[in-house]
Amino acid sequence: MKKILLLEDDEILSETLVELLEDEGFFVQLVEDGGEAIEATFGVKFDLFLLDVNVPSVNGFEFLKSLRESGDSTPAIFITALGDIASLSKGFDVGADDYIKKPFDFDELLVRIKALFRKRYHTYANELTVREFRFVVDKDELYKRENFIPLPPYELRIVKLLFKNLNKTIAKELLLDELSEGKEVSEGALRVHMVRLRKIGLPIKTVKGIGYRVET
Repeated sequence: MKKILLLEDDEILSETLVELLEDEGFFVQLVEDGGEAIEATFGVKFDLFLLDVNVPSVNGFEFLKSLRESGDSTPAIFITALGDIASLSKGFDVGADDYIKKPFDFDELLVRIKALFRKRYHTYANELTVREFRFVVDKDELYKRENFIPLPPYELRIVKLLFKNLNKTIAKELLLDELSEGKEVSEGALRVHMVRLRKIGLPIKTVKGIGYRVET
């Protein structure tokens, strides 16, 4: 279930948005000021920020700017009454992925959210992406945001196989065969590699008795 942080201080609008988004299967955390929004990001990894601009404490522009400067690349959409070109420009300058002027059509908002998720997690010919990770196929290189992550050969092979099969369970036997190179590799050794990869933040899920998968 994808998690959305909604920053909105209009009570009626926020209640409507929460109901709409939850009906679409999203988890929504509602906050009413920018300070609460910053605190919310400390404990939860969100998949999307929906941000009003003129909110108490820290406004939406300042909130997103601070997160982008800290390296947070979570997709963000501004939903605001500020429709002038200067505000629109500022919204994109601080790192927004989209900008919607109030009042807006709720169906249009859902279309934009789903399009953004498709773009965010789309598999390209040469790059495989999930959350903040990006695997460059022809170079066998893994990046977290823009930072290159050096990996030992065994773990690089595991990452490549998992990324080329996003949302699919890879059997342990297939992974062990990928690592063996004619030498026997134990399931214990495979588990050690998986632990190391999880420590860098890769969302690797264990499918009990079968294998492993990376989910978008």
